[in-house]
Order: sequence, then structure tokens, then C-alpha cells
Amino acid sequence: MSLEAPQAQKTLTALAHRVLSASAPDAKVKESQNAVRAWRAEDNGERPPVGDTLPPERPARPARPRLAAPKDMPKRSTGGATGRFNLLHAVAHIEFNAIDLAWDLVARFSNGPDPLPSEFFDDWIQVADDETRHFSMIAKRLGALGGAYGDLVAHDGLWEAAETTKQDLLARLAVVPLVLEARGLDVTPAMIKGLRAAGDEASARCLETILHDEITHVACGFKWFNHLCHIRGVEPLATHRALVDKFFRGRVKPPFNEKARKEAGLLPEFYHNPFH
Repeated sequence: MSLEAPQAQKTLTALAHRVLSASAPDAKVKESQNAVRAWRAEDNGERPPVGDTLPPERPARPARPRLAAPKDMPKRSTGGATGRFNLLHAVAHIEFNAIDLAWDLVARFSNGPDPLPSEFFDDWIQVADDETRHFSMIAKRLGALGGAYGDLVAHDGLWEAAETTKQDLLARLAVVPLVLEARGLDVTPAMIKGLRAAGDEASARCLETILHDEITHVACGFKWFNHLCHIRGVEPLATHRALVDKFFRGRVKPPFNEKARKEAGLLPEFYHNPFH
């Protein structure tokens, strides 16, 4: 398999490599949009082959924001203009990482041991498209508030989850969409409420859009997690519990947004259990 993304080759995995290799936020957004458009054959009517270009070990990152350990991050708040900016900056960082998480999944596992139908790539490229749109939307909102993504310190916790699950697609699905993104369903409504209480309706609407789309992302993760369990002949619930216990560095704990999780099809037994 090729280690570098060939300049002339337009395979899906080569396009994903280009996204992951772009460090500047504007460049990453552009490469992601180009890759989505190419897969959907919006330019020439011909979908590229999946290909076999491996992703970089780590995605390229801009010089800013400076990254710190999660324990050293300030607590998010919607209090005052500074608190709201801090909150939105944290959301922008999550969405920036989510672009890379989606494209890394597409490239890293495209030629693994599990047979993946075209629908798998359709679904995850839709996720990548959503995350790209989310980041652009929040970055624009930061600009309206007088700043930019990169102005504050951020952490690398999301990519650590990608690192620990890079050897197994089933583990990646168990941890990223079914734990981390599902957790976003739990905490986002309170953030929306806080923004509205602060009179920031524009930011609240942005987070409502993200919440709506993240429900579909969790549903996508649950769909393909169950599909792979069927292909491998393993029981989904027991497998999920074992993978989360092994690969997730944290606790799956309430409160849960039962309504949003139900909309995503995520069964309660997949999160109402003592992982740790």
C-alpha cells in the first residue's frame, strides 16, 4: 500500500490523505470539501475508486491553538462574552478534530479485513461533510465575536482516542461515535440553554444544528458497529462493553440525553452499565 498521497491519483484514500495532511484550517476545510465533491461525482460524474493510500500517523495541525493536557484545560462557561468565546472555541476545536477523525476512519480502515460496502463510505463521507460544515460555522461565529480559532489553548484528547483504536475499526466505532459523540448529545443541550440565557441566539442556533447532525453520526456509528459485529460473528453488547472497557480512558456516566440517544437508535443497555 502507498504511504504518500500521489499527486495525480484521485482515489478516495488519496483525497483523505490530502485532508489529513492540510494543517491550516482553511486548507483542511477546502480539501475536505474537494474530497466530498469528488466522491459524490459532482464535477465529472465519475466516482473515484477507494484506493489504498494509508493515512499519515497523525494529521497535520496548525501552529495555533497550543495544545495542553485535558486536565489543564479551563472549565467551559457561557457566562459573559469571554466565557461564551471560550465555549465556542472548545466546540470549534472538537469539530476541527472531527474532520480528521472522519477522514482517518475512511482511509485507515478502507482496506482492512472487514468487507466494507459503498454505503459505508457514503455514510462516513456525509459525517466528514457535516463536521467540515460545523467547524466552518463555529469559526465564522468566533470571527463575529472578535476572535478566531487558535486564539485559546486546546487539548488533544480526541485524537488520543483515535490513536488507541487505530488497529481495529470495531474499537474505533465503539469509542468515537458510541461514547465520545454520544456524550456530545448529553452536554450540548445545556450549552444551548446557557447561550440563550446569555442572549446569544446566533451561537445557540449553531449548536442546535450540530446537535441535530450528531444524532445522525451516533446512528451511523451504531449501524456500522452492529454490521461489523454480524460480519465477525460476535455479540454486539458484550463486544461493545469489552472494547470500551479496554480502549476508553474515562467513564461512561450519567446524566444521559435519553431522548437524543433514542433518536440515534442507541439502545440503553449500551450505556447504562458499569464500564469502570
